[in-house]
This record gives sequence, C-alpha cells and structure tokens, in this order.
Amino acid sequence: MFLPITKEEMIERGWEEADFVLVTGDAYVDHHSFGTAIIGRVLESRGYRVCVLPRPDYKSAKDFMRFGKPRLGFLINSGVVDSMVNNYSVFKHRRKKDEYAPGGKPGARPDRALIVYANRAREAYKGVPIIIGGIEASLRRLGHYDYWSDKVRRSVLLDSKADLLIYGMGERAVVQIAEALEAGLDIKDITWIRGTCYKGKTAPEGDEWINLPNFDKIISDKREYARSFAIQFRNNDYVSAKGLAEQYGSGLWVMQNPPQPPLEQNELDDVYELPFQNREHPSYNEQGGIPAFSEVKFSIVSSRGCFGGCSFCALTYHQGRQVRGRSKESIVREAKRLTEMKDFKGYIHDIGGPTANFRGAACSKQIKKGVCTDKDCLFPKVCPAIKADHSEYMDILQSVRSIDKVKKVFIRSGIRYDYLLADPNCDKFMEELCNYHVSGTLKVAPEHIAPSVLKHMHKPSKEVFLKFCEKYKKTNEKLGKKQYLIPYLISSHPGSTLRDAAELAVFLKDYGFVPDQVQDFYPTPGTLATCMYYTELDPLTMKPVYVAKTLEEKKMQRALIHFHKPENRRLAETALKKAGRADLIPILFSHKYHTRKRK
Repeated sequence: MFLPITKEEMIERGWEEADFVLVTGDAYVDHHSFGTAIIGRVLESRGYRVCVLPRPDYKSAKDFMRFGKPRLGFLINSGVVDSMVNNYSVFKHRRKKDEYAPGGKPGARPDRALIVYANRAREAYKGVPIIIGGIEASLRRLGHYDYWSDKVRRSVLLDSKADLLIYGMGERAVVQIAEALEAGLDIKDITWIRGTCYKGKTAPEGDEWINLPNFDKIISDKREYARSFAIQFRNNDYVSAKGLAEQYGSGLWVMQNPPQPPLEQNELDDVYELPFQNREHPSYNEQGGIPAFSEVKFSIVSSRGCFGGCSFCALTYHQGRQVRGRSKESIVREAKRLTEMKDFKGYIHDIGGPTANFRGAACSKQIKKGVCTDKDCLFPKVCPAIKADHSEYMDILQSVRSIDKVKKVFIRSGIRYDYLLADPNCDKFMEELCNYHVSGTLKVAPEHIAPSVLKHMHKPSKEVFLKFCEKYKKTNEKLGKKQYLIPYLISSHPGSTLRDAAELAVFLKDYGFVPDQVQDFYPTPGTLATCMYYTELDPLTMKPVYVAKTLEEKKMQRALIHFHKPENRRLAETALKKAGRADLIPILFSHKYHTRKRK
C-alpha cells in the first residue's frame, strides 16, 4: 500500500489526521532511490502516520491544507535534485524536461522550491513545526555561493523561515525529531540533534563549537568565504567534527550540529527492506510514468558514502566520506524480489552506490578516529593505509547473477579505477568485471588528463588511467572479448585553461577515444570546486586558481573535447589559435582520426 497522497486515501486508512505531511517537488515514487519514500517509510515503521504531498500547487496555500493540519509537523524537501539544477542547464537555460515529473513534463516545480514550499506551509498553518531536508537543504545549510544569482545567499534555514534543517542522510535525525515532538517538546527547544541546523540568538560557548566568519564578511570578501568553506570542509565527519556557528547581524545565528553517524550495515538493511511498492503511484500511469524511475527500477543500492573526494562532487558534503554497505543477504533478497516483478527481463541494471566498488570504510583508522581532515584517501595517490579489497563485492555479484531468471548484472554507478588498481587481487576482479558485467562498453570517469586540472579535481593522474586502460584491454583479449572504454569528461573545470583543453583533445585523438558524455562544469552549492569557481582560490591552500567564466571560453573548451564533430571545427580552431596552439590544427583535423583503435 502506498502512503496516502490524497485526503481520500488518508480516510481509507481510517486516519482522521496525519502526524506528518511530507512535501516534495518530485512525483511520488515508492522506491528506495527516492528520499521521500525512505523518510516516509522509516517514520511509518515507527508508528507515525505520514501523508505525502507531491508536486503541490504552490501558487497558494490551499494545496498545503489537503490533509488538514498535521499533528506533529511538515517535512519538506525540494526533490532528489536541487530545484535550480533541476530547472536550469549549466548555461542557465530552462530545461525542457523534468525527469521527476509525470511524463517528464516541466514547469510544476518552482525555483528555490524549498523556500517556496516552506513559506506556503507556514501560511497554511501558523505554529505547525516546519522541518526542511533533502539535497537542497543539505547543500545550502550555511551561507553559500548561488550560481544562478551569482551571489552568496543566506542559509536556506533563514530564507525558508523553517524551524529546523536536517542535513545529510536524514533517517536517524528525523526519527529523533519525531520522538521529541511526540514527547511534547517545542520545536524551538530541539537543538541537540546531530545532523541538524537550528537558529540561535547568542554565540555558542565551549570548545566543541567553531565560529565561522560572519555572513557580512563572506559576502564582501572572497578570501573569507574560502576560509569559511575550508572550515566546513574539514568538519564534516561524525567522529571529529565540531559544531559550526554562522552569525547574521546581531542576535541571529545559524548553528550546525556535528553530523549523524552513518547507518551501520544492519540499519541499512532494515531501511532498504521496508515495504516499498517499488513503483510510481498509480495516479501517474496515464501521464506516462516518471522517467527517472525507469533508470533505477531494476537497480540495487548496495552502499552509501564516498571517500573518492572529487572536488566537483557534493557527496562529501551530503553523504560524507565514511562508506557503509548493505549485507550480501539483504542485496540478494532484493534481487530475488526484482525477478518476481512482471516486467523483469532478466537484467539488473546496477548494484552499487555513489561508487560501485566502495563497500566500507577506507581504512581501519576511520572507524575510531574519523576520516583525515588534512588529506584525501585517493589523492594525489592512493593512501598506503587504504584497504583495497574487492572480494566481498565480487561475492555479492556472483551470488546475484546465480539467481534464477537473472541473465546479466551491470555496474552503472561507476568503478573507481585507482582504487581497483590498488587491490593486490585486482586482476581477478577485472576478469569478473569484463566477463560478466560489461556489455560492449564500460564507462569510466577520468574527467580530464591535464595535470593542473586533475590536481584541482582531486583525481588520479593520466598515467593511472592509462594503466587501467591497458589492463582492461589485456583482460578482454585474454577472454576473447571485444569491449571498449568510454570516458566521462568535464570541460571548463576550475584550473582548466584553453591549453589544457587542447592537451585533452590531443590525448583523445591519440588514443581514439570518442567521449560519450561531456559535462560543462556546473557550480552547484556545497562543492570544493564551486568554492574555487566563485573565489578563484583553492580554499584548502588559498592559492589562486584559473577559472573559465565567459560563455565564449566555456564553449571553446567544450568544442575542443568534441573536436571530431564537424559543427565544432571552426570554434575548435579559434580556441587553438587563442591558446597559442595553432600547430595542433593539422594534427587534430587530419583524416586519420583514430590513430589507435579504442582500447
């Protein structure tokens, strides 16, 4: 049974009121890839009555009264994706499709949805607690650079006028908040829960708190903004982090409690085996379903967190660097349930997480002492303390593919190849990967190859990528398979000049790679690279960083990566001349495009 999304469905359950109304900018898909479904089911498992208000009409407060006044409060998120990222391309054009809307039809989600929804909820029922969460709340929890307005904005806790903000993975925090409200506490007195931000009137006291540069400083001084971000970046682990406080004028502070510990294996198993319907709400059937659901319908989440440390990724800020994985038994049970679905064709599209081949803590030290605050696990090289071991993941893959009705198990969430190469038994995993889990092409993410760009991306060197390419090639030759690699790349990342883009183009020409996907760098809130983009400084070293900010240069860098497309030739030639590399024009545009067959 789905959680109610209408008053009629609520009444059918025999409820006179809801304990919580869970508001989201997405359509309601009852599947564990959607945070709304997870939070709703977790609260339901604790005995709370939860109604879901998906994609509400935000033009008035009427829709927010659909279920009547919630007994305990509104829980509000903007959806799986930040609403501004969902609504706009990197060039700030309105997107023509909303993957999380019925039939992909755009337009029903407001810009800055979290602020809009929270204010409408307040208008509907004054005095009802409002708790915001999800990715938009998590990445905007303190003062942050906003790419779309090109300015530093206040904490979304203030602009939304919410009472409490949950950041990170919110299952444990939301249950603790629910229990406190149930016990009769006023929402304004719930200030101790990890993984939350709240408003205060005075500066916090004690060694367990750090005062960040105040908001007036970070909007007027980019060095202060970078300094503030560096403090946040280094205080994001549940073991070592202190509370953070950011002042807004006199008498107003936003306080960030330290993060919640990650859910351990048995807790993850419990969450992912809650009674999800594993489908869209039936009301969307006639509208064409939800496009994003088709991508995950036959996929299995096996882990959370990522110690990869890519500077352009917000996972460090949202899920954290502490990785935890589900048990093999839980994953196999879910796979068996997938095979019983009427439209299962024998293919499981993914078993993975933020990075598929991460299954647990990077090293034993992390469990007791937390992640290192002054260095990465994999950058600039793999840390000697890391425990690179794929045996458990191989066992899981083998067990799932041996299930009756399973024809193939793919790995679509990405392999971190430097971590793979660090495994003493990597050859065995490579054989398993190439023999059973690749179908023609494997997509990997070197992102770039120029040393200065990789340094600012916190990605491994070109030589590590080439080593992986060679191992992949030889493994396929040994197995008698013709399978290829397709690289994911990012253009115009902080640190990337036109000369760096030209170097990447020559690399692609030399090795015969035709990039399938090139993403222009998108400065989303909460990432190290976005701080670099705004401040033109590396906040961890305070050294200057080159940033391509004009539309003209961004288009030229992208054209160089896709130089093989006829429509890009003129712009690519212009870029090479501007970079002082006109000598590369005859090399890149010779008829011998693939000097080496893709390997």
